[in-house]
Amino acid sequence: MNKKQKEEIALFRFGVICDLVGTLHLERGDAEKLIQSKSEQVWNIPYSNRTRIAASTIRNWMKRYQKSGGQFSSLYPSGRSDQGRSRKVDDETIMAIVKMKREKPSLPAADLIKELQKSDLITPGIILYPSTVYRILQKEGVSREAAGKIDRRRFEAEYPNDIWQSDVMHGPMVEIDGKMRKSYLISFIDDHSRLLLQSEFYLNERLVSWLDAFRKALLTRGLPRRLYVDNGSAFRTKHLERICASLGMALIHTPPYTPQGRGKIERFFRSVRGRFLPTCPENMTLDGINRIFSEWVQIDYHSRIHSATGETPIQRFGRHIKLTRTAPVDLEDHFRKEVRRRVTKDRTVSINNLLYEAPTKFIGEQLQLLYHEDRPDRVEILHKGSSHGFLVPLDLNANFKVKRERDETEKEASPASGKLTFGEEGGK
Repeated sequence: MNKKQKEEIALFRFGVICDLVGTLHLERGDAEKLIQSKSEQVWNIPYSNRTRIAASTIRNWMKRYQKSGGQFSSLYPSGRSDQGRSRKVDDETIMAIVKMKREKPSLPAADLIKELQKSDLITPGIILYPSTVYRILQKEGVSREAAGKIDRRRFEAEYPNDIWQSDVMHGPMVEIDGKMRKSYLISFIDDHSRLLLQSEFYLNERLVSWLDAFRKALLTRGLPRRLYVDNGSAFRTKHLERICASLGMALIHTPPYTPQGRGKIERFFRSVRGRFLPTCPENMTLDGINRIFSEWVQIDYHSRIHSATGETPIQRFGRHIKLTRTAPVDLEDHFRKEVRRRVTKDRTVSINNLLYEAPTKFIGEQLQLLYHEDRPDRVEILHKGSSHGFLVPLDLNANFKVKRERDETEKEASPASGKLTFGEEGGK
């Protein structure tokens, strides 16, 4: 397995445990409930046909990450210590047992084994006994009483920037160059204070627009510890995962069809629809609607006492502002895209159909390249964890001239030109 594949797996593992190992400490009971919830989810695991993660595996990743002092590399996959020897019960069978028990909590262990056998869910070569199944269920924390129950209690973050919620609301039509186009309101809200961290209308809801709003929120309000977003494809990109992991924040996707995790921002959107949009004049431009919306947020929303907290969002956020983390000075660098390219024999690499020249020493080497799409002249070279400056955009004309000058120099220095070579001059 190469380094890129290991990094993808480590990114995935960090995404699973990030809200369990962050700076917001969970009580043991709450942490166990969250681990059990994660073990029941369906996951798209890189380079694996499995879709479930055992609770014991999640605990092992947490232990490795915490023991390393938060080193991302601690989540890299390692070879099995029992390589070449069979195991009694593998993770796939354990997850099948847990899933079956949660679906049929009243099923005794002996009958559960029969159901697994009928469904061909037991790995060939493994023999299950009721006592084995019972021990597995005990270890995974699955009891008859707990199986099948879903905890949907309300929650509230203890401090500002513990949890941010983000979502997109379909907005009104706006005038752009004489044509009417649909707008989208991209918003971020602080779970503790209900402060609106950033909210702005855009012409689309693609990731590039969302990242623009996200960057503005980080610059003005600091770094969150956890970020809740929906399960849309725009928020399932490796680019966003790398940004959050590099900034030390947990990226959490609410499961499909369960918007309860983003309830506070949904309530804010109801306020926008009920209190702001009815006051908007028709045929507004994008700049125009953003201008009056910003005024409405400051005058109406941020200055109004929230019914759930008994304070204005500004007051509640400011009361513990000393606990917030400011954005790093190199924040822009964390938003760069990453690609890997192998340097060709003519020492070039290609990014988005643009050619660049790499230093000669990297011919044949695979490089990690970081760049902003709107800054094609600034592509940083990383090799074996160290920075080696920036790639040079390929200039074919300049290279042609360099070749000609070299050819002319060689011609002048040859014996046929009538000039002495270094060896002849030295022997005279």
